Amino acid sequence: MNTRRHFILTTIPAMTVLLATTRAATAEVGRLEETDPTALALGYKNDASQVDTKKFPTFVPGHICAGCQFYQGTAALGACSAVGGKLVAANGWCAVWAKKA
Repeated sequence: MNTRRHFILTTIPAMTVLLATTRAATAEVGRLEETDPTALALGYKNDASQVDTKKFPTFVPGHICAGCQFYQGTAALGACSAVGGKLVAANGWCAVWAKKA
């Protein structure tokens, strides 16, 4: 038999979980800073012309984030799935660059 008490005891925890997951899903994604440990490991630069070619010999001039398959967006900043969806500069570069298909 369903009672008001049973309804309240099952609804409140369910709503709490739903609210918590909704907030986590809509949390604002931050910008990837060049000092971030992930950025340092990948040689990420906001401006591709600043890449250390001795340290990252795979860099090719003209290969920028906007032309990478991991870049999602068309603006000056876009999400990059290679770095957890953080925002990167369209004119940036990192070592996981791969040509858009």
